Amino acid sequence: MRQAVALFGEAEKGDFRTAHYCRDLSELERLLGHPPPESYGLHFAIQALLFDRVLIYFRVPEEGFCPDEYRLGLKMLRDHEVDARLAAIGLPGVGDSEIIAASRPLCERHHSLLLFTESDLYDFLTT
Repeated sequence: MRQAVALFGEAEKGDFRTAHYCRDLSELERLLGHPPPESYGLHFAIQALLFDRVLIYFRVPEEGFCPDEYRLGLKMLRDHEVDARLAAIGLPGVGDSEIIAASRPLCERHHSLLLFTESDLYDFLTT
């Protein structure tokens, strides 16, 4: 069984409030386009695909600043079975303790890693 990575991030195209499933780079480009400046979500998505992971991508309007979008995506992950083992959840741009806390039960259930950037970790630890 392949492992999956769920990521939240910005993209130039694709629906909001939708789980976009990608299995390769061409599908990622077709569904979501190019990354906006100062965005990390699609960069992490490319790395996940290059490591042969199934990608579940949730497009958000602005990384780290749309708590309702993150909560909805986490609820979708919690309520629906994933065809692959959920190895990690990526929240680049998120330093909000409420969103991180909301991801914890899902990480524990799937024995998943929580991925974010070093600046997000700093924000989380210092607020």
